[in-house]
Amino acid sequence: MSSPDPAIPALDLAARYQRGDFLFTTAERALLAQGTLRTVTETDPRRLAAAIPGVLAETGAPLAAGVLPFDTGPDTKVPGHLVVPRTVHRSSGAPSLPRAVLPAPVRVRAVPSPDRHMAAVRSAVAALASHDLRKAVLARALDLEFAAPVPAESIVRNLAVGNPRHFTYAAELPGGRSLVGATPELLLRRTGRTVFSSPHAGSMPRSADPATDRANGEALRTSRKDQLEHAVVIDYVVEALRPFCRTLAVPAGPELVTTPAIWHLRTPITGELADPDITALDLAAALHPTPAVCGTPTEGARDLVQELEPFDRDYYAGAVGWVDAAGDGEWAVAIRCAEIASTSMRLYAGGGIVAASDPRSELDETTAKFRTLLAAMGLADLPV
Repeated sequence: MSSPDPAIPALDLAARYQRGDFLFTTAERALLAQGTLRTVTETDPRRLAAAIPGVLAETGAPLAAGVLPFDTGPDTKVPGHLVVPRTVHRSSGAPSLPRAVLPAPVRVRAVPSPDRHMAAVRSAVAALASHDLRKAVLARALDLEFAAPVPAESIVRNLAVGNPRHFTYAAELPGGRSLVGATPELLLRRTGRTVFSSPHAGSMPRSADPATDRANGEALRTSRKDQLEHAVVIDYVVEALRPFCRTLAVPAGPELVTTPAIWHLRTPITGELADPDITALDLAAALHPTPAVCGTPTEGARDLVQELEPFDRDYYAGAVGWVDAAGDGEWAVAIRCAEIASTSMRLYAGGGIVAASDPRSELDETTAKFRTLLAAMGLADLPV
């Protein structure tokens, strides 16, 4: 039922992905889960986490994989969706694959328009004080229509090749949709008693000009606005992990990291679990959603997001990953992603809003973040 496939390079597993499979891959390793023994859904992520060990014991399967939605509050109607697969393949290594050429869309629509997104940012900034919020995260979407079914497999392979340091993922959603993306942000990894989280918050676009690119990175490193935004996230993650951990190691400040499109601030956090029975999914349920995708305080920020965004996020800004029978697993933040239907797809990009946020800069940040998916489709220069 489970095959380690040590000789199969990670991107070869990406090449084997077919729509309906679950894929979770980096340049170092990959996991491909195929077929379905059982589907487990639950709107409360803690109840979902509690159910999985029994399901794995009953089926004899090595792991469960899937997604948590953005909204995990008590009134949500969008369930966490995990699949217990028939077969699991793991591999390591990362040779290159040829990039697939994809068809161009026949229609593109921004939701909301750029001007309306900037207006929403202004409204969010004004609402922070009146709602007693430190931060809220606002997203916008890009709807693409195609003349033929969207080639999800080709998009996933291009994402894996073009973003080797990201977590490239693909998961099936209720209703026949697929969630695909390449996220830089690991929510958490559990290996035995060791827990590792790598929160990202604070962003600046990359530039093709080396001097401008270096200046953008330095501007992010010294930005008080971005440092404050990052600190909000780190404080939240540390406090969420503290009840589960005997020890926590937290660096004094963030480090500067890059993706092909974005500069980020990142702080790696390592802990030792006090209780070995706490699983990776238990921890994901406790951490998600972090201020990096929602804001803080969580409930008020979520209400403001739902008020200002003209769409339901569903699984965008949720969590995607896997948990095995030993409780180990990896969960990443489901950003830089798209939901694919038959001949359409919706891309998402967001940014953290704090009191010092500038609407034009926030719009530019979402535009840069769209590039991860657009580049995988050969549409990096598409006006958005």
